[in-house]
Amino acid sequence: MKPLIMSLLVIAVAAVSAGQRPQTFTGVITDSECATAGHAQMRMGPTDAECTRLCVIAHAASYVLHDGKDVYVLSDQETPERFAAQKVRVVGTLDVKTRTIKVESITAAD
Repeated sequence: MKPLIMSLLVIAVAAVSAGQRPQTFTGVITDSECATAGHAQMRMGPTDAECTRLCVIAHAASYVLHDGKDVYVLSDQETPERFAAQKVRVVGTLDVKTRTIKVESITAAD
C-alpha cells in the first residue's frame, strides 16, 4: 500500500509542477546576435527590423524577446518575423533553465 501512495504523491507533484500557467511578457522582438547591443554595429539593413530579419537568415540567429533587462528565446520562430523590432506582448510559459518562452501568442503592444 505504501508504494502505491508514494507513487500517487510523486505523480501529483509532477502534474502540479508541469502545469505552469501562461504569463504575459512585454518587450521588443529582436535577434540573438543583437539582443542587448542593438543594431547600430551590425546594421545589416536600413532599419532595425530589416537587421533583425537578416541576422536570423544570414547568421543563423534566433528571434528573441528583449524586455529591457532580460533576453528570452522564443519557441515560435515564424510569427516573430512580422513583429521584428516592434514592441509586443508574448503569452506563454517560461522554461527558467533555458530562458525559453513556449509561445502561445504574440501581439503588438500599445
